[in-house]
Amino acid sequence: MTDPLIGFDEFHKFREFFYRKTGIQFEDSKRYFVDKRLEERMRATEASTFRSYFTLLRFQASGEELQTLTNLMTVNETYFFREEYQFKCLVQSILPEVAARKAPGETIRIWSIPSSSGEEPYSIALYLTEYWPELAQWDVELISSDINTDILYKAQRGVYSQRSVQNLPPHLLRAHFTPVGDGEYRISDALRQSVEFTRVNLAEPSETAAYRGIDVVFCRNLLIYFDDQSRREAAEALFDALAPGGFICLGHSESMSRISSLFRVRKFPEAIVYQKAPQ
Repeated sequence: MTDPLIGFDEFHKFREFFYRKTGIQFEDSKRYFVDKRLEERMRATEASTFRSYFTLLRFQASGEELQTLTNLMTVNETYFFREEYQFKCLVQSILPEVAARKAPGETIRIWSIPSSSGEEPYSIALYLTEYWPELAQWDVELISSDINTDILYKAQRGVYSQRSVQNLPPHLLRAHFTPVGDGEYRISDALRQSVEFTRVNLAEPSETAAYRGIDVVFCRNLLIYFDDQSRREAAEALFDALAPGGFICLGHSESMSRISSLFRVRKFPEAIVYQKAPQ
């Protein structure tokens, strides 16, 4: 049996480095997954040893290799209308409350992080278009962010597999998507242009500081990849991003109450969400 390319101590040094940079903590059970991606990048960069690759990763001025590796480590699958009850909550309970606090002509800001390949923010845009009658009365700004630049490119392209769109009602698929061959569908230009995609590292305060006055945050199934400290720091960053009275929606297996005491629980008929106290 050949010796592993990456030793035990080297794996743990990398794991701590990646954690500091992204807030993502890999457990020992993910060792095989992590090693395979590191070895892939070692071959691509012609690094003969892990030490030489790790030096490149830490000290490359452009940070390009760290971004490339991060892209490999953060690929997540999703689909349209995942956990649809929260989109129903958005249009039936959350947005009416948000709109009631605003003056006519003010902007309603929604932030979806992570964007993944775009199904999440486009689901929000689609739900607003189809199921929120008051949409025409408001200027809605929909921003979606991810740490993965490859996945952001895919999101901006807006082309999806049959699996991604399988939960959409047929009439919505016909109205807002165009078949492009090989069982794929392209989302309409109107919906694609309704979302602004940005690269953001939630674990980096200098990047999240630009996001303020957000009325609703969708941050679903991201914090499960963080450890307790990173979750608390991420919760604080999201709290700072929210406007007073703003709401945050988490994944069904996540609970803000176990992460931070900054938010209060709101139990709407459609879903449980979390709110920053109004002023």
